[in-house]
Amino acid sequence: MNHVRALPNYLVQRFHGWKATTYQDNKAWYRRLAANGQHPRAMVISCCDSRVHVTSIFGADEGEFFIHRNIAGLVPPHNPDGEYHGTSATVEYAVASLGVAHIVVLGHSNCGGVKGCLDMCSGHAPELLEKTSFVGRWMDILRPGYQRISGLPTELQQPALEREAVLVSLENLMTFPFVKEAVEGDHLTLHGLWTDTGEGGLEQFDPAKGEFVPV
Repeated sequence: MNHVRALPNYLVQRFHGWKATTYQDNKAWYRRLAANGQHPRAMVISCCDSRVHVTSIFGADEGEFFIHRNIAGLVPPHNPDGEYHGTSATVEYAVASLGVAHIVVLGHSNCGGVKGCLDMCSGHAPELLEKTSFVGRWMDILRPGYQRISGLPTELQQPALEREAVLVSLENLMTFPFVKEAVEGDHLTLHGLWTDTGEGGLEQFDPAKGEFVPV
């Protein structure tokens, strides 16, 4: 493990600042969370983009959200092939073990993963078509969404595909038997959101209208 180095000094300083202020002021709360285990009401699946800060958007405290982040916030279809499936494992744990009441899929503006899918599917990113590209194979999940927006004017395709990423993930969630059973038994609700990171806007998918509307 000779390649591992000590934490950068700026992060060390931030930790000590947090420990002396936020933690010290809320020590009883943190110890209660540690002792009682986690009981989050909702799972949030979002992009790992550093500009998307889920807990800030909803003003959430520690223990409220079970959060999973990946490229473009995608959920793959149910595929019990015995291989490694990080996102699927997280969904299974949230529903089967934690018993969350809500799963929120959150997309966002200017998503680099979605742009990669758009470029790949339109022939402008041949490197993502390589079998060895982890990003490219992950973005294959979004190909059905691309097919639905490919006829739009070029300038409208990226924002449309960002919202399609949310819808594709919601569709794929329902392919998991334990999710489908929980939803149909009224033990779990699914929600689709898209946020404008620059303007602070938030939209939710309205199934009655078949479109995203402002919250």
